[in-house]
Amino acid sequence: MRYLLRLVVYLSLFFVTYSVCSVLLLRAVPVTVTPLKVLRFFENFTQYGFSVHSNWVPFDRINPSVVQAVIATEDNNFATHNGFDWEAINQALDENREGKRLRGGSTISQQTAKNVFCFPSRTWLRKGFEAYYTVLIECCWSKRRIMETYLNVIETGRNMYGVEAPAREVYGKSAKELNRYEASMIATVLPNPLRMRLQNPSNYMVRRAARVRTLMNMVGEVDLGR
Repeated sequence: MRYLLRLVVYLSLFFVTYSVCSVLLLRAVPVTVTPLKVLRFFENFTQYGFSVHSNWVPFDRINPSVVQAVIATEDNNFATHNGFDWEAINQALDENREGKRLRGGSTISQQTAKNVFCFPSRTWLRKGFEAYYTVLIECCWSKRRIMETYLNVIETGRNMYGVEAPAREVYGKSAKELNRYEASMIATVLPNPLRMRLQNPSNYMVRRAARVRTLMNMVGEVDLGR
């Protein structure tokens, strides 16, 4: 029993050390490989082969309208919360209990932690790791870095990740050159990028994007510092 306890302690210390070091490293190093990318690569290999569209770009090379759009649709309080938006979480729980359409209360920080450090699953264990890494990146990264990473790792289509990839593949320009309409369309597909296709937007997507642009007006200019 004593040896088992010692093993648990050693493994815990190793995990904490590894996780903190990896978060500190990725504070400055571009995130080019994520668990979701690896999973999707094997899922889609027979259809797409080695074709993965993902181009890391720094925050300054992403149009501010994209930041506006994802904050408007995904996390209104991103600039002010500490990683968890408890008001949104409680609202989601209330709506789920009332039998309304299931929705989540995840912030951009939580989604970034999940995408970068966790394998996709709907288990409490994964949620626990997600919460742990959310605290770490909120402590070790700036809001600007969290947003930069989020906008470079989110799934935006089949074998497509980050906002630079759809900017180039769909709109024929860089993420810096995206306009409000294009930014709103990218934000629209984020809840279900495998079903909603930027290459062939449905009427629902067009209507939803119009609503996103209205929300962007309400968000206004976003300042995440340096």
